[in-house]
Amino acid sequence: MRITTGLMKDRVVFVAISEYREKDTLKSAGFWWDRDGKRWYTYDPLVAAQLIDHADDVVKAEIEKAKGTLAESRATDADVEIPVPDGLTYMPFQKAGISYGMNRDAVLIGDEMGLGKTIQAIGIINAMPKPKRVLVICPASLKINWKREMQKWLIHKMPIEIVNGGGLKKTGVNIINYDVLRKYPVDEVEWDVLIVDECHYLKNPKALRTQAVLGTEKRKDVEEKKGITARKRILLTGTPIVNRPVELFPIIHYLNPEEFPKFFPYALRYCNAIQTRYGWDMSGSSNLGELQNRLRRTVMVRRLKKDVLTELPPKVRQIVEIPSNGCTGSIEKEKATWSNMRKRLEDLRFAVEMAKAKSEAAYQDAVSRLREGAQAAFEEFSAVRLETAMAKIPHVVDFLNEILESTDKVVVFAHHHDVVDALKEAFPGNSVVLTGRENQIVRQEAVDRFQSDPTVNVFIGSITAAGVGITLTASSHVVFAELDWVPGNMSQAEDRCHRIGQTDSVFVQHFVLEESIDARMARTLISKQAVIDAAMDADVEIKKIPVLPLPEIEECATAKRSRKEIQEEAVKLTPEQIQAVHTALRIVQGVCDRAQELDGMGFNRFDVRMGHALAWEESLTPQQAAIGRRIVMKYKKQYGQELFDIIKGEKE
Repeated sequence: MRITTGLMKDRVVFVAISEYREKDTLKSAGFWWDRDGKRWYTYDPLVAAQLIDHADDVVKAEIEKAKGTLAESRATDADVEIPVPDGLTYMPFQKAGISYGMNRDAVLIGDEMGLGKTIQAIGIINAMPKPKRVLVICPASLKINWKREMQKWLIHKMPIEIVNGGGLKKTGVNIINYDVLRKYPVDEVEWDVLIVDECHYLKNPKALRTQAVLGTEKRKDVEEKKGITARKRILLTGTPIVNRPVELFPIIHYLNPEEFPKFFPYALRYCNAIQTRYGWDMSGSSNLGELQNRLRRTVMVRRLKKDVLTELPPKVRQIVEIPSNGCTGSIEKEKATWSNMRKRLEDLRFAVEMAKAKSEAAYQDAVSRLREGAQAAFEEFSAVRLETAMAKIPHVVDFLNEILESTDKVVVFAHHHDVVDALKEAFPGNSVVLTGRENQIVRQEAVDRFQSDPTVNVFIGSITAAGVGITLTASSHVVFAELDWVPGNMSQAEDRCHRIGQTDSVFVQHFVLEESIDARMARTLISKQAVIDAAMDADVEIKKIPVLPLPEIEECATAKRSRKEIQEEAVKLTPEQIQAVHTALRIVQGVCDRAQELDGMGFNRFDVRMGHALAWEESLTPQQAAIGRRIVMKYKKQYGQELFDIIKGEKE
């Protein structure tokens, strides 16, 4: 491209110096005409680069720097060392995002949901000299998650506190939600780091929470108010380029007021602002490609899942744990029921293990009672869990609405029909439902509508009925409003989205209340995705029963030994071994007070209970000795090598 004169830089724009006859060439190249300044200009360094041969060295350097920043904003890796806690690593694209933020006082991390914006924000803090004061502002539903992630990823040793009614801490990390922000003098402190999560909450400049964070400019009817000041400002949202760019201005003006100083010029250029008989309409959009490049060049790093798909696992799981405010009664009832249920089932399991030393009839009776007890416990606790699930529905609905701001479709699973019905009521016109109550034709219609109808963006299904045999690849976002007893059922439900035809990594979120049983179950599901089976023998035919997750019931020494194996082992024991087992049991009993842990030996409570019962016997039958032998072989340090050698007998 050739022009008469040259290219210069004027603050935030590149200006082409040319003759009038070259206007068509400049316009077709992407330059804009400034009527007031009588000049051709562009914000885009890629457009300006077409005239780089006409620029001096300073402008050339500016163009190259801007082009490099655009590349950094899309980068999926970075050659940079970032401190991280032992045992953890950043994904390559997360390192690139952290690197982008390290080099700026203000950054907007706009990665698509599921790519770890929280981890990147904490990584930026890790790369700083130890900060003293950190403020995290987020929705109330995310406060607990932020605390857990800070505890997990932050390398700096500092207190991490959720602000719940108390005052702000002078040092450390303060985590506060938007709703109570105005009650605290957050703008009277200069923070080392400010993190604002889901910052699209600040889209309305007239909203009090927006003014509390971003401040206000002086106008006729509004006094000037400064926003929150911080050496490093990190804002997070999965929807930075919205359909209505007018909503983005308050955020980017706060991050970079030099690049985006005034609203009206911004609205004219990017909001398709037009004057009507009722005033200015700024609800449209225009020049979004230029806006995106301008954001990337100045404040924003943004990658989509498709950009980094090779680095993502097929599924990314996350627990969203919300405060149990308003649900404490349900939680307490749930805890009490759980505790009683665990005690009853432990008694029944104990009876099964001890019955392995008795007759076949006694053993079958114990197994039958365990099965019946598990069924009764399941039914009792399901009723209590339903109460808790219904209590959290308003939170689930709010959460789903937030998700729909940044994604086209979402799949939500629940356990109870009442929960499914309540969710359907919350999304009456844009959802479909699939439970065990519908016939096959209706089910298929629901799936087809979700897969192909753009107006249907919520699929609501029961975990068991909708968790098999269907394809929901129109969405890569799965939310569990409730959890199932069986981890395998959860995995099958996830796989409705994660199957052939899915091009994205599937993002799975478990929505739970703080301190609820679901919260405990979710941690187990995510860490293990494995079921904890009841103490049943593989060679005993048992009807399928609900599998209860009982992480507090330790596995006893004989759990993996069937009655047949115990009986076969008993035949081989000598009288000397039987006596040695009994002696060892009594020695162990003498140093153990039935506590779960004693003197650092880590006694298993279930083993202790069985060991005590056998130790108090006047003498042991060979079958009882076989059970006792399994126990004392684990605790040989308590009774010495000599006795252990006798008990061990033949080589195992």
